[in-house]
Amino acid sequence: MSHAELAEKVLAGEVRSIARAITLVENGSDSAADIMKSVYPKTGNALVIGITGSPGAGKSSLVDKLALYYKEKGEKIGIIAVDPSSPFSGGAILGDRIRMATLGLDKNVFIRSMATRGNLGGLSRATVDAVAILDAAGYDKVIVETVGVGQDEVEIVKTADVSVVVLVPGMGDDIQAIKAGIMEIGDVFVINKADREGVLRTQKELEALLTLAHRPDMWNPPIVKTIATENKGIEDLAAAVAGYHSFSTSEENAGHKRKEAIAKWRLIELLRERLLTDALRKNGTEDRLSELAREIAEKKLDPYSAVEEIIGNQ
Repeated sequence: MSHAELAEKVLAGEVRSIARAITLVENGSDSAADIMKSVYPKTGNALVIGITGSPGAGKSSLVDKLALYYKEKGEKIGIIAVDPSSPFSGGAILGDRIRMATLGLDKNVFIRSMATRGNLGGLSRATVDAVAILDAAGYDKVIVETVGVGQDEVEIVKTADVSVVVLVPGMGDDIQAIKAGIMEIGDVFVINKADREGVLRTQKELEALLTLAHRPDMWNPPIVKTIATENKGIEDLAAAVAGYHSFSTSEENAGHKRKEAIAKWRLIELLRERLLTDALRKNGTEDRLSELAREIAEKKLDPYSAVEEIIGNQ
């Protein structure tokens, strides 16, 4: 099937073609750029919701229930779960999340796990491209669930229209993690498992931190309490998401600035990846990589000299 045919089927919403296009962008295939060029003009209609937070915060259950809520409203939902992958074996550790099988069988719900697959850094770029594919294919909401709170996850969530940060009561570390950079990206904060002890304390800590955080758009992020397993608070979460989305789109300038920042970030990501790929392909550099790595490991060479040698060979 040609790129043009595949892109056409993606735009028509054909599920197998969507899955195939996402695999191509995930694997960094040469044809991925052609597909993205075809679908990009059709993007911009979906609401992209990024959901992040420490492992164990119950994000998956929350994503399931939120997707179910939107589905019952007659919307088409795309879910992308960004799983960490083992640096040794590759592949998504969490697999394709069997527990979501019931939701995944619905024709209006598309679920996909993404993993880094060890391809140099391109996790964020591949995820953002996958979101664009679902957007162009006619999905109303695209939910991106990231498993951790590392740099990659923060980058991915930054590209969402609405960023949701999920916490649970009694996890002081969670609040510490927020201080380390997630604070400024949260548009909505969720305290999940709100039937647990310590909800009030977590809420107070969060409110105190939010008074310190300065947002250029002057938005005051709401704190929503949920018990995902019992389907409680999901409507409030959907309302908070809608609230921030209408705020950011009415503030013409602020919304535009965010989109511009995302576009710049994507440009740098693509450029970085392209330059790296080109550098590795030239003059047998890829073959020489293992040799250089061995010399560095044996302390016969330092990494800086190795990089200079690679650049010098271009």
